[in-house]
Amino acid sequence: MDLNIIILCLMVIGGYFIGSVPFAFLFAKSKGIDLRKVGSGNIGATNLGRALGKKWAILCFTIDAFKGFLPMMIAGIFISKNQPQSEMWLWMAIGCATILGHIYPIFLKFKGGKGAATSLGMVLGLWPYFTIPGIVSFIIWIILFLLWRYVSLASIIASIAFPAILLGCILAESGSWTFGSLWPLLLVSILMATLVVLKHKDNIKRLIDGEENRAGKSEPENTEAKENEEG
Repeated sequence: MDLNIIILCLMVIGGYFIGSVPFAFLFAKSKGIDLRKVGSGNIGATNLGRALGKKWAILCFTIDAFKGFLPMMIAGIFISKNQPQSEMWLWMAIGCATILGHIYPIFLKFKGGKGAATSLGMVLGLWPYFTIPGIVSFIIWIILFLLWRYVSLASIIASIAFPAILLGCILAESGSWTFGSLWPLLLVSILMATLVVLKHKDNIKRLIDGEENRAGKSEPENTEAKENEEG
């Protein structure tokens, strides 16, 4: 078996364990707070902001994004220049494993965040195919968040927009950006968007009912797994 393939396979496992490191939980724990008993109970950057303040939320979001970005960048070193589909699949598998590690961390009995920041880091690290659509999607997220102050709604729309933007890039770009070689990327982007929507099903119901909380608005503590936040 090709050495690059072996390394990439091992990195899939490593990606999951990197993603499983619950930085928001650890930051709160260092201050004597169990994040699972604060606000929504979600192990994510937004709920950390409720517990420790905005600066901690920004720090955690950045670190969670970096743990999605770093494995992808390292894996890119071992991807062949002609990028055969076997290596392309493994490259994406590393990123997806990192995201799943964040959402289902082995260190917290598989109850983690929603993977928004880690997904952002993953798409930025898969250069150039996911990076460009990822930047555009993040800009969409920022605009929608500033307009409506709903983290969940901005995340849902930006995630759905991501595969559409990727498809547009593939169709618009000539040369190596061809649908025949990049359809695995499009498939994975659709699966990622679907996962984000499914993880926000409770948020969608609250948005429809007019009960979703805007960012910066206080909310009564809830030790149940409402999972109203991003992670």
